[in-house]
Amino acid sequence: GGCAMKRDSLILFLLLQASLVICGCQTMLTATEKVTTQAESIGMLHPSYAQSIKKSVSAVSKSIEEFTPEQEYYIGRSVAAVILTKYPPFTNQPANEYLNLIGQTLAQVSDMPEIFRGYRFLVLDSDEINAFATPGGHIFITRGLLRCCRNEDAVAAVLAHEIGHIQLKHGIRAIKKARITDALTTIAAESARTLAPSEVAMLTETFGGAIMDITTTLINNGYSRSFEYEADDAAQTILRRLGYDPNGLVEMLMVMGKNLKPGEAGFAKTHPAPQDRIDEIQRKLGGKYSTVQTPKARQARFVKGVGKI
Repeated sequence: GGCAMKRDSLILFLLLQASLVICGCQTMLTATEKVTTQAESIGMLHPSYAQSIKKSVSAVSKSIEEFTPEQEYYIGRSVAAVILTKYPPFTNQPANEYLNLIGQTLAQVSDMPEIFRGYRFLVLDSDEINAFATPGGHIFITRGLLRCCRNEDAVAAVLAHEIGHIQLKHGIRAIKKARITDALTTIAAESARTLAPSEVAMLTETFGGAIMDITTTLINNGYSRSFEYEADDAAQTILRRLGYDPNGLVEMLMVMGKNLKPGEAGFAKTHPAPQDRIDEIQRKLGGKYSTVQTPKARQARFVKGVGKI
C-alpha cells in the first residue's frame, strides 16, 4: 500500500512538473503578445511586422498544447501501470526476450524509431485476445493473442500494428482537449506566483483524467475504425521495410476471427471485426491473400520463443 502510494505520488509530481513547463512557456508567449501590442500602439513597430510576430506567437502557442516526448512517457508509464493492475505480466524470459527482439527491430524501421526512454515489449499472462500500446512506448501482448499467431510474420504484424498506434499518436489523441485547456488556463495568468492548493488539486485531477481517458479507450471502448485501419496501414509499411510478409497480419486476423467469441472482452469489443480489417487490408494491397512462406530459421526462432505459449 505504502509503496503504491509513493509510486502514484511520484508519477503525479512528475506530471505536475511537466504541466508547469507547458504553462511557463504559455505565459512567456502571452507576455510577448502584450509587449508587441504596446510597441505597436506607441509607433515602435510597424503594424504589419507586429502582426507577423503575433501570428508566429499564436503558432508556437498551438504547438505547446502538444505534449513533449518526456510528458508522453510519464503519461504512458501511468497508463502502463493501470494496464498491469488488470493484466498480470507473463514472467517467461524466453517469450519476453523474443518479443523484444522482434519489437525493437520493427521499431527501428518505423516512422518513430527514437522515443523517450525507448520501446518496451511485454507478454501479459491472460487468455483474453488483446494488445495495448501506451504513448510512452510500452507495448503489451496477451498470451491469448500470441496463440492467434502461427508464424513470426504474424507476431511481427501484431507488434507493427501497436507501433503504428504510437507513431500516429492515437493514445494521446484520446485525451479530451478540454482537460489540456483547463490545465493551461489555470496557471497561464502568472508565471512567478505560487499555485494555490485548489489549482494544484485541479492539475492533479486533469492529468489523472488524461490517464483515465487513454485507459478507458484502450481497455473499454477501443479506437475509432479509422484509427484501427490507419494502424493496420502503418503496420503494412513497417513489415515491408523489414522483409516480413504483409499477409502475416491477414493470417493472424483469420485465426483471430475463428477464436473470438462475440461479446467477450478484448479485441471482440474494442476492434473492428477481423473480416472487415482483412477486407480493408486487401483493398489497399490491391491483391488477393497468399499463404505466408516463412524461412525455416525464422519459424524455428518463433517456435522456441512463443510456440508453446
